[in-house]
Amino acid sequence: MLAAILFVGAMEQAGAAGRTAAQAGHYRQDAAPAAHHMVKVPLLKEFAAGANRTVAFAEPGTAEEPNIAEMEESDLFANLDKLLDRFDTVEVVATGYSAGKESTGKTPGHPEYGITYSGVKVRKDKFSTIAADPKVFPLGTVLYIPGYGFGVVADTGSKIKGHKIDLYFKTKNQVYQQWGKKTVRVHVLIRGDGKVTEAMMDRLNALKTVPVEQAEAAPAKSQ
Repeated sequence: MLAAILFVGAMEQAGAAGRTAAQAGHYRQDAAPAAHHMVKVPLLKEFAAGANRTVAFAEPGTAEEPNIAEMEESDLFANLDKLLDRFDTVEVVATGYSAGKESTGKTPGHPEYGITYSGVKVRKDKFSTIAADPKVFPLGTVLYIPGYGFGVVADTGSKIKGHKIDLYFKTKNQVYQQWGKKTVRVHVLIRGDGKVTEAMMDRLNALKTVPVEQAEAAPAKSQ
């Protein structure tokens, strides 16, 4: 069973009944309200900024309403493959790049080597830096790219226009051997607000992944 972290972000409670508003632009309006048990996931923007607030909602099948809960980082996990269909997808052409001269024209020793347009350093991690057209995916947008993983839009490119994205790899060989050029449907988890910081990237990548059975059984910690 695929166990991974899913970040819901930008959700808000609406009304006295605690109904939850759909996420701005990326949470599917037609997503089924949920099933037999509640799954808890972090509000990404708040979590990346240091807060541990989460939203809990059921899997498809029940009419239970979402509610907000305070939890520790170790409890903020969910089953990715069951939840991705709740988010909008966009078809893009995805290529790969490295920090090297072949991709950026810069070599080690250059003051801007490995520095993205947003100012953060490139990285390949649980949440990797990727490039996109900010008119389509603003800086800070978080995508799930099948076959690659989570990507945070932190960079741009002169040839990355429209529905194109560029995925960071550590070496040129990895670009060609592991990716090349593919047409994929990416899941838009969070629409960015135009900025990315090292603190945000560090916090996201500090999260641990645990088996979904443990995540579902993990008790909420008292505040």
